[in-house]
Amino acid sequence: MTRTASGGWSLFLALTAALLFLAACGSGAPAPKSIAAAPKPVPPVSAPDTGANPAAAAASKPMKPDPDSLLAAAVKKALASDQNLAGQNIDVTATSGTAHLWGTVDRAEDRSRAARIAASVAGVNNVDNKLAVVKGS
Repeated sequence: MTRTASGGWSLFLALTAALLFLAACGSGAPAPKSIAAAPKPVPPVSAPDTGANPAAAAASKPMKPDPDSLLAAAVKKALASDQNLAGQNIDVTATSGTAHLWGTVDRAEDRSRAARIAASVAGVNNVDNKLAVVKGS
């Protein structure tokens, strides 16, 4: 039995078509497409009910500044506005009307001057002067 050239091609094409058909008809089913769930609507935000919950009312009010911090800031500002003390290394804290002065100054006169200025600030009832005199500070 002899084959012709055209018969070989016909057989080749028929086998290729059959293989492609079988490959396309694979046994595995295509993966189902996932359907994205629609996003849930966001409920509107309403103002907190402060009448029923006193803690919520306190949390919703703006916080008041710390009076000790305000007093310390006022003393620092007064000391910084004095030309003899402006460059000195003075830190200030305050507790219940007492101004606490910390740090170093160049001269004993500057230490006394800082205490006088701190005592003159409204709200200062007492001055705790812990300033150290250090030449060249």
